[in-house]
Amino acid sequence: MILVICAVAAELRGFARDGVDVVAVGVGPVEAAIGTLRALAAKPYRLVINAGIGGGFAGRAAVGDTVAVTDEHYVDLGREDRGELTLPGGLQLETACAGDARTLERYRACAPPVLFGSGITSATITTTAARAASLAALYAPAAESMEGFAVLRAATAAGVAAIELRGISNIVGDRAKSQWDFRAGSAAAVGALDGFLDGVKVSA
Repeated sequence: MILVICAVAAELRGFARDGVDVVAVGVGPVEAAIGTLRALAAKPYRLVINAGIGGGFAGRAAVGDTVAVTDEHYVDLGREDRGELTLPGGLQLETACAGDARTLERYRACAPPVLFGSGITSATITTTAARAASLAALYAPAAESMEGFAVLRAATAAGVAAIELRGISNIVGDRAKSQWDFRAGSAAAVGALDGFLDGVKVSA
């Protein structure tokens, strides 16, 4: 079986496949991590796909594009100035993770009409040009979401391969200039899911 995780069901409206379970876990990294681990504990899955809408960074992704996220960064964890944080016993914060490289390479080999790039996860939606510019300079991301890191990290902790597909619904930054279009983002996410499952032919 394949598990598809989204934040809210409306993001993937119209998507249905035999052998694929779609679970809406709620908005934000905490709900995403809890929901993903709960679903993985309830049934054995061979692949997790986090799919849904997300913001695109200007110059890297446009509204209606799809981003296959290669690596994720959790921007809310750690020091505000991004400096080194010394923790007892040499403990390190987990602030980055990656999609399953083998699965992504198989997808890339299909020459899909999607962008491959980095993603950032934040519990706070970016609404200013200044923060968008700062995040772009720090991480060079293509997409922003509120759940990506949490789902990939939870799946990795459970020993299950995972990837992330984002349909771009807005441009990250000033909300007045965001070009917000939920339907375009949703359609892109559903199209990417169908394209991935048709092209890679992952066994359910």
